Parts: sequence; C-alpha cells; structure tokens
Amino acid sequence: MRILITGGTGFIGRALCRTLLAAGHELTVLSRKPESVPRLCGAEVTAIGNLGSLLPQDPYDAMINLAGEPIVGQRWTEQRKKALLQSRLGVTEQLIGFIAKAEQKPAVLLSGSAVGYYGDQGDQILDENSGYVDDFGHQLCAAWERAAYKASEYGVRVCLLRSGLVIGPGGGFLQRMLLPFKLGLGGTLGSGQQWLSWIHLHDHIAMQTALLSSPDLDGVFNCTAPNPVTNREFTECLARLLKRPAFLSVPGWLLKVTMGEMSELLLGGQRVLPRRFQAQGFQFQFATVAEALTNVLAARQKQR
Repeated sequence: MRILITGGTGFIGRALCRTLLAAGHELTVLSRKPESVPRLCGAEVTAIGNLGSLLPQDPYDAMINLAGEPIVGQRWTEQRKKALLQSRLGVTEQLIGFIAKAEQKPAVLLSGSAVGYYGDQGDQILDENSGYVDDFGHQLCAAWERAAYKASEYGVRVCLLRSGLVIGPGGGFLQRMLLPFKLGLGGTLGSGQQWLSWIHLHDHIAMQTALLSSPDLDGVFNCTAPNPVTNREFTECLARLLKRPAFLSVPGWLLKVTMGEMSELLLGGQRVLPRRFQAQGFQFQFATVAEALTNVLAARQKQR
C-alpha cells in the first residue's frame, strides 16, 4: 500500500515506519523537519513539510494520523490548551481537506486518540462503549476524534485509536522514569491507587497493521493491554526489575501545586480494556506489565 503518515518521526511513528517498510509498503511522512525523516524513519521514506504540497491526483491507499504536541510538559494554561488542541485539529482538518479533493480516496484512515477520552473514572472498568467524564483530557480527545471521523463522509473507513501509555525502548513515558528509579528515587504518585492503562510498542504497532488490513473493522478501538495496573503496582514492578528501592511517594497536593490542572494526568487514570481487539482474537505478545518492562529493559541493555 501507499501510506501517508503524520507524526511519523515520533516515538510510535518511527517504529511504525520501520515495520511498514519491512512489509513492503511505500511511505510518505509529514514532518515539520522533513530533512530528519530519512534518518528517523528510513532512507526509503518520502518526506513532505506540509500537506499543501500534495496534489489531488496523488494516490494514497491509507492514511495514519498520529501528529500532536505531547500533552505532558508545560502547565495547562489556556494558551497551552489551545496549542494542544490546534496541534491535533490543524493537521487532521488539513488531512480531511485533502481527502475531499483527492481523485482517489484512501480506503482507511487510522487516527490517534487516547484513553484520556474517558476521563478519570476511578476503579470502573471501561471499554469502547463506556461513557466519559467531561474533563480537559476528554474534550481534547473528543474534538480530535470528531475531526477525524469526517473522513467517513467521503467513503473512508475510519478507525480511532484510543491509546494507553506506550511502553517501548527508545522513548515514551518510561524513558523519563528510568533515571530516578535507577537512583532509588522512584515512588508512587498520590495514593498510588489510580489506574494506568498501558500497551507495549510492539503490540500497538501490531494493532495498527491489523486495522489497515481489516476492511470490515471501523470505529473506536482501545489500544491497551488486557491487564491495566495501578500506579503502585507499576512502581513496584519497575523497581523490582531494576533491583532498586521505591519507597518514596509524591503527595497529590504537591503535584497539584506544582503542575496545576495537568496533575490530573498523574493523579487520575483509566481502567481500560481492549474489548474490540479481544473479540477479534488479537494475540498480545506482552499481556502483562512485567513482560513488557522486562522486554524493554533487556532491549536497552543490548543497545549499550
């Protein structure tokens, strides 16, 4: 297939490009730094700096939309919230604009989202049919999904990927955690009882490739492992594998003071199950967090 990818130079996108290239697909990647695409994604990948350079006669069989500013980082001021929203909507709306004009419509659009769509619902088990709590995380994901779903008006099959936290070598949220944990400074956040829905990078990419080749599947898919864990369980597992203590705990009030509304990402959580993938018989290579972390830590060791 000829595939257009936005966000292809990110943590997930780089690994996805390598997998798709190995399978023989032809890739075009949108990047704000197109000169970096061959190094990060593969020498065979075509790089473009803006979607406006595409022509209506350019044929694409599939599109994968992963572009968006990282939600963790700066405090969620009103200006920052607008920037997070625009980084997702801007590219997505441009994609829909191209699809509208394209002489050959893509068969499928895979578009990113996150389990933050559901908001913080405590211990409640959530699947693709669950409701939501109307916080900023939900508002951001819902707007992104609505924008992407407009592609269906042009006969495009749309799959919305509500991803959990992605665990893999070479990046992601685990990368930021390893140093303090190795120094024995790791610990729980707040009560430690908030749920963390996660997915190994390998399984996340396998989910995407499965959706690309399944013309009968569309709509919302939770891209998570079947065994979510609490913050405390994750902390204890990582500390045990690193053979380090993890006795510290960051009080919730301190996170709220230092991070403001963004502390919701750390103090809240979602207990999400990938019901639709399970119904399709998807085989997880890494079904437990211990398996996933063991794999990533071993991969990092080999890279040294």
